[in-house]
Amino acid sequence: MHTIMVMGGGFVLLAVFLLAGRLLGDGSSAALAVAARWFIPAWFVGAGINMAVGVIKAGYSVAEELPIFLLIFAVPAVVAGLVWWKFGR
Repeated sequence: MHTIMVMGGGFVLLAVFLLAGRLLGDGSSAALAVAARWFIPAWFVGAGINMAVGVIKAGYSVAEELPIFLLIFAVPAVVAGLVWWKFGR
């Protein structure tokens, strides 16, 4: 359940980035592409913090947390990559 909630948080963060790109940018689709491009490293850091909490606080090993990290990072990042690809042309 925690994994799904964290991935949901990733999608919410992506929506915030896209909204900021729309409002702070010039309103073009290129602004959405830039917002999606900026989301990916920000989400990598967020997913990494989640992994660190799992290792440090919850007591999981890095080997146990790594597949969860990859899943948590990859799903929202793939969606952001698709947004970047679609609006970046």
